[in-house]
Amino acid sequence: MHNTEWQEDNEADHGNAIHEARLWRDDGWTARVIKNEDDEGWAVEMIKDGEAEPALVGPWTMGRDKKNPKPLDTPAFHTLVKTAAEVLRRHEQQLHATLHKSVIVNTASATISVTLDIVPDEDDPYAILAAQDENGEQLAAVRVAPTFKLTRSSAENWIGNEFRRPADR
Repeated sequence: MHNTEWQEDNEADHGNAIHEARLWRDDGWTARVIKNEDDEGWAVEMIKDGEAEPALVGPWTMGRDKKNPKPLDTPAFHTLVKTAAEVLRRHEQQLHATLHKSVIVNTASATISVTLDIVPDEDDPYAILAAQDENGEQLAAVRVAPTFKLTRSSAENWIGNEFRRPADR
């Protein structure tokens, strides 16, 4: 990105931007320096626009007077954004790993990929157990309880049972 493009983008966001010693809002994020409830120091919270809860809360440096917090500035804000975004990315990866599982089963005639995708609906959570051959062709898909445990053994049993819906456990 050329510097002039960045300036134009930055100026477009500037209408909502706040750059104060204890409150910094820019680029879709808000950094707020707050009193640390656990001790006499200060903390900073990073909140992504549209979110109710902070993505990151961490200690914040005392200023030169050893009473007040160090003021927020551009380099500190960009570091905080990078760190908070990484925290969100890791959380999303962890959630994805929790909701999506897969195993590979080698049968006498094929290699079958079996997946379990949990749909965490508040009213009616469920999961989809599916099988694909090595060409990506879907062989079967059934709705199962969100508590279904996908293991190599449960996948082999499902395949051996001609993909009939497993009993809820």
